[in-house]
Amino acid sequence: MAQATREYGDWPLKRLMTEVVGSGHKSADDMTREQAREAFQRILDGEPDRTTLGAFWLANRWKRNTPEELGAYVDVMAEESVVAEPDADPVDCGANYDGKGRSAILGAAAGLVAAAAGTPVVVHSGDRVPTQKQDAYKHVLDELDVRTELDPGESADMVDDVGFGFYYQPAFNPGIDALFDRRDNMGVRTFVNTVETLANPSGAGVHLGSFYHLPFAKRMVHTLTNADSSTVERALFFQGMEGYDDVRPGETVVAEWPVAGGESDDEDIADFEIRTGEYGMDVTSDDLAVEDVAGDSAAITEAVLTGERTDGFADAVALNAALRIYAREDADSIDEGLKQARAAIDDGSAADALEALRAF
Repeated sequence: MAQATREYGDWPLKRLMTEVVGSGHKSADDMTREQAREAFQRILDGEPDRTTLGAFWLANRWKRNTPEELGAYVDVMAEESVVAEPDADPVDCGANYDGKGRSAILGAAAGLVAAAAGTPVVVHSGDRVPTQKQDAYKHVLDELDVRTELDPGESADMVDDVGFGFYYQPAFNPGIDALFDRRDNMGVRTFVNTVETLANPSGAGVHLGSFYHLPFAKRMVHTLTNADSSTVERALFFQGMEGYDDVRPGETVVAEWPVAGGESDDEDIADFEIRTGEYGMDVTSDDLAVEDVAGDSAAITEAVLTGERTDGFADAVALNAALRIYAREDADSIDEGLKQARAAIDDGSAADALEALRAF
C-alpha cells in the first residue's frame, strides 16, 4: 500500500510519541483530528518502522482513543477502501473481526431470516484476524458452501439477489488487510480492531454492532458522528456474546441512536435492556456453546432455517433476526420483528434464502 508520492504533514509517529500520546495512560494528550489522520495515513502506507508502530499502538491503547481520533481513523480507512452500494439499503453488521471461540455464530442464520422477512442485511469479516484469529462470518459461510472471496461489486449483487450479502475484507479494505503481520506481532488488540468493525462497504444507513459495556457503545456512536465519511444515520450497539453481534442470553443492554425525547440523553442516545426470556429465548450461554464454531454454526444455521431445529438455537436465531429487523425500522418493536422472523422460518422463506445464497 506504500504511496511514494504521498505528502505528509509534520507529525511522524515518533514525534507523536514524544510530544503527544507517549507519556503514559494518565498524562498523555489526545491527538487532533489532523494528527490522527496523518498517523493512520502513514500506517496504511507502511511508512513507520515496526518498533515505532508498535509503541504508537500501545500508547493509543493505554490512553484510550477519543471519538474524534477514531472518527479520523475511520475516515482514512474509508478513503483507502472500496464501497459498492447495492440498490437495497441494508443493515450493516459489524461483528468483531477476530471472531468467536466458544459459542455458535448466529448472525448468518439471523441475517438470512431477516432477509427472508424483507430486511436486507450485510455482514463482513476477514480471515483469522489478529489477535484471537478465531472463527468469523467467512468461516461459517464457507462451511455452508457459500462463495465468500468476492469482489465488492459481486457482494453488492449478492445483497440485491438474495437480501443477504457478504463483503470480504481483503477485497474491499486492502489497506487494513495488509497490516495483518504487524497486528499479529503485537499480541494485543489495537484501535484497528475497533475501526475495522465500523467499515461500511455497502454504504448502509443502519449499523448494528456489539460492545462490552455501555460507555464504549456511546463512544462508538460518537465515533460515527465524528467520521465525515460515515453514511450511518441510525445505529444499535449491544452486549454481544464474546463481543460478537449475537445477543447474549439473560439481560442484554442495547444502545440506540438517535432517539429523541425524554427516553434519551442529551446526545439522542437511549439505552434499554433485552430480557431474552421474555422473547422466548429461554437458554443460558452454556446452551449456545459449541466445539467446532464454524462447522457447528453452519449446521445449526441450516437446521434452524429448514425448520429441523425448534430448540433454543432456533429461538436465539429468531431474536437476533428480530433485532436486525427492528434496527432498520422494518418493525416498530422487537416483538413485532420476532413475529416477522418466525413467520419467515415457518413459511420456508428463510430456507429459500439460504438456497439462493448458495446458488449465487
